[in-house]
Amino acid sequence: MMNTIKSVRPSPIAGAWYSANPSQLRKTVQGYIDGAVNPDLPGEVVALVAPHAGYIYSGGVAGHAFKTIAGRHFDCVCVLSPMHQYYPQPLLTSAHSAYRTPLGEVPLAADKLTLIHNQLTEKIGLGLTSISRDQEHSLEIELPFLQVALEGAFTLIPIMMRDQSRQVAKTLGAILADVLTDDCLLVASSDLSHFYTESQAEQLDHRMLSALADFSPDVMFELKAQGQGQACGLAAIATTLWAAAGMGATDVTLLKYDTSAATTGDTTSVVGYGAAAITRPH
Repeated sequence: MMNTIKSVRPSPIAGAWYSANPSQLRKTVQGYIDGAVNPDLPGEVVALVAPHAGYIYSGGVAGHAFKTIAGRHFDCVCVLSPMHQYYPQPLLTSAHSAYRTPLGEVPLAADKLTLIHNQLTEKIGLGLTSISRDQEHSLEIELPFLQVALEGAFTLIPIMMRDQSRQVAKTLGAILADVLTDDCLLVASSDLSHFYTESQAEQLDHRMLSALADFSPDVMFELKAQGQGQACGLAAIATTLWAAAGMGATDVTLLKYDTSAATTGDTTSVVGYGAAAITRPH
């Protein structure tokens, strides 16, 4: 059973991963969005892939993803991320009624979360485990971008995946396609390879991004299994691709790639970041 507590989840990362000052945060995020130059998209955005490092490292890349939805309105946003802390349960969500960032509160879409939980339990015997006061950065880091880019208020479906298996990702993707309506945006939060030299990282990341561009979650899992590519949010991306396909999406457009070396100047050990938009024909 999913339990919701009526308190708001406080931000454990404001002031570290991004500014705790609301006006500074808004200005920074708006700057990343305004600075992004994207190719024309072949359709309407259904889902995004965005990185989740501190804004100083990956904010510029993330800005390319969120620019594609700037000024649009969605009733709800489903953010899928990895879970970097240890929890024994495979799929997690927030027990709080809302997330707080310096830009305000984002209420959870409790009704949709319950539907997702019930379908998961029915299909694979495990649902969403609600946790309170989690420290996970990879989901929250996307929220200020959504708060700045989107027009009007939205509710949130937060899903943090410790389980990185193909079966769970595919099942969850099918459930999301069933539960979510056209006025709901999907966001997959993921960085790419970690702590290789820049030249090694570019090879690994190019393979993973090529599979993403080909709309091939199965190939992404194979690359990981063969040590040919990495993404800490692989399951989140795969789930999002399968869900988006079920919602009519047919194309992935790669928007931006960079590594942490662009910020640090250190090419001996980098983290890769990619941004993409997943679209359906108009």
